[in-house]
Amino acid sequence: MKRLVLLCCVLLMTGAAMAQDADSPFVFGDALPTAPELSARGDYAVGVQTVELVNPGQINIIGLAAGATDPLYDRPLTIEVWYPAALADGETESVTYDDTLGRADVADSFVPFSFAGRAARDAAPNTEDGAFPLIIVSHGYPGSRFIMTYLTENLASKGYVVAAIDHTESTFPDVGNFGSTLLNRSLDQIFVIDEMARLSAEDGFLNGLVDAENTAIVGYSMGGYGALNVVGAGYGPFLSEFLGAPIAPRLAGADGYAADARVKAAVVFAPWGGDLVAFGLAGTGMWELNAFESITVPTLWIVGSEDDVAMADAVAGMFDAAVNSDRYLLTYENALHNVAPNPPVAEAVTLQQYERYAEPAWDEAHINNVNQHFVTAFLNQTLKADDTAAVYLDVAVENANDGVYAVDEAGAFTADHTYWAGFSPRTALGLSLRAGE
Repeated sequence: MKRLVLLCCVLLMTGAAMAQDADSPFVFGDALPTAPELSARGDYAVGVQTVELVNPGQINIIGLAAGATDPLYDRPLTIEVWYPAALADGETESVTYDDTLGRADVADSFVPFSFAGRAARDAAPNTEDGAFPLIIVSHGYPGSRFIMTYLTENLASKGYVVAAIDHTESTFPDVGNFGSTLLNRSLDQIFVIDEMARLSAEDGFLNGLVDAENTAIVGYSMGGYGALNVVGAGYGPFLSEFLGAPIAPRLAGADGYAADARVKAAVVFAPWGGDLVAFGLAGTGMWELNAFESITVPTLWIVGSEDDVAMADAVAGMFDAAVNSDRYLLTYENALHNVAPNPPVAEAVTLQQYERYAEPAWDEAHINNVNQHFVTAFLNQTLKADDTAAVYLDVAVENANDGVYAVDEAGAFTADHTYWAGFSPRTALGLSLRAGE
């Protein structure tokens, strides 16, 4: 009887997924039958626009390495902005994003591709509900502003303005000297906050739309490395040594260094840079001594237990050291480094292309839904003072695997503990959520 009930449940879930495919093609971020409650899209229609920015007078790390005599250049940045929209009659949330696989500097790996999204290109903004909190999204090395559209679109539908950065010299088409990423990642994030505030004060589609004083940064890998610096973790001597000159303004000891007070929260997916902490070398390299104690805003950390890029133990070490931050650590058991991106596309036919997006032990679309759920709860709590979000973060047990799952005589699932809020039984297996002490 128990096996029959379980089989029926599996068939029902499979049927639901197949019905979605029959009615409408699956788009990254769509809810699977296993999706937790807060992964559902919000009440706002979503618009999207591309914005070209230039940050003048920036240090030209790559040019200097190549022998340039001018140490400065005007640094271009492309950002994609998703926002609550007011759709015109007949306008639909349907968009195509153009991106690339692989690296331009790796032979036979660089492949253009396109994929569908649920947003209206250049739609009019929703100006009736006042300014919305700002979310900055920062990719890894190399990466793309489109690598997390499942999350950027989802957050915009919930009343956020989301700006995802193409970090120059750190994207798939223009990947360059790693020193540029080390120097510029946090500087780019701060500059984009500045620009979003400026654009909100000027004529244009962002006029009056952005509350830059109420910002969060969502950073993946090197994006997380930058975000931690923006919220207070000062870089140590390694950065200047690596770059070959004391030219990094985000060093902890630099004049004027401080956390950006506009940033009220950070979500860091597999943040890079903590391996020195894990090996007991804090203060001698990437970060200043006690760097993470300087973080005082709430943080959500997300990592795979087998991450061998950012190193799972290193991420946990940084999390544990951030003792002055109200924080949570979400761990995907047996996952590697790709706990943040969209699923792989059909064009990803080589291992190098596919493994940039995929997780061997997980369905990436399910990871996307789980991320939508927890990031929504965290940002609603920190940026919108939504007290109802706490129930989704203060889970009944740290490890979702704890508890004995069974089927009673009526065919209902039972367990020996109260299940995680927002999850159907059995759908959080392999997850743990730890609150900082």
